Amino acid sequence: MDKLKAQLLTPVAELFDLPADLVAGLPRLEMIGQHELFVAPHGGLLSYTDTQIDINTAHGVVQVNGEGLTLLVMTGQEVRIGGQIASVLWVR
Repeated sequence: MDKLKAQLLTPVAELFDLPADLVAGLPRLEMIGQHELFVAPHGGLLSYTDTQIDINTAHGVVQVNGEGLTLLVMTGQEVRIGGQIASVLWVR
């Protein structure tokens, strides 16, 4: 994100008491232990196997590696991955 955009978004986020990442459109990742990962918003899956799932986002690819990976939920906004998650990487 460029510097001017960041300078404008921060006061807006504070004014409406919103997280700056939400206002900037950054993806949100939540991990529950090593067994579940939530990503929103997303731009679809780029690859899907039981050992690696690549999730497209507006700011790069989220690469999930592990064993027994499964797609628990996928809507137009969110993806939930289950299984034994070994690593989560940002790939630009």
